[in-house]
Amino acid sequence: MFVCVSTECFPDRPLARAMEQLAELEFTAVEIDIHEQGGHLRPGEVVSNPESAIADCSDLQRLRPVAISFSAPETPDLYDRFTACCRLAKSLGVVTIVVDASELGTPFNGEIERLRRMVSIAAGLGVLVGVKTTAGRMTQDPETTSSLCRNVPGLGITLDPSHFIFGQKKIVSWEPILKYVFHVHLRDTKPDSFQVRVGQGGVEYGKLVNQLERVGYKRALCVHLAPLEGVDSIAELRKMRLLLESLL
Repeated sequence: MFVCVSTECFPDRPLARAMEQLAELEFTAVEIDIHEQGGHLRPGEVVSNPESAIADCSDLQRLRPVAISFSAPETPDLYDRFTACCRLAKSLGVVTIVVDASELGTPFNGEIERLRRMVSIAAGLGVLVGVKTTAGRMTQDPETTSSLCRNVPGLGITLDPSHFIFGQKKIVSWEPILKYVFHVHLRDTKPDSFQVRVGQGGVEYGKLVNQLERVGYKRALCVHLAPLEGVDSIAELRKMRLLLESLL
């Protein structure tokens, strides 16, 4: 296992500046966000000008790209955008692409077909798909998430423990889905607050690392801290990096 960080930690800075800041914080690996809403890069831009997208990602400040986070609306050209981002991932040597599950209420068979198509596209380009565990979406509970993975060969999970803690009377166990984990997003969380300062929440990082070690997980632990009002983001990112590195 190793520590990486998401460019989403600096949503209001240009991508090059975000990379520079993350390198100054002594991170060595990075997840690049490519979101239609608020991303440093947008899937539509990757489709229309792939060379420019590669150039935008070329100044990585010694950071090794290990994942891409993809988010785009369900439009007719969704798969064209996804394919373009997978091609970008391949050109950067990125293994994992993080995708959202569909919202609750989506027919199960329809979600199976959507994810199968994504996995097929990604596999053809040597990329793995990790669907993210998210409250309000079809991956909000481990049982349904496991069922998706069983029905979509090659599908993995981007585990985000915060969604099993926030809003819950009791922390939901993610043990049943650990064997499917391809990627991990981390912040500190309490039942009544999605993100709190590092060390003030209920995420047991040491326990999580031990659980992942037992299933042979050897990929990234990605720091995914949004800016908090009145909190020094730089200090929080540094604190999280040092905490995770101390556990590995």
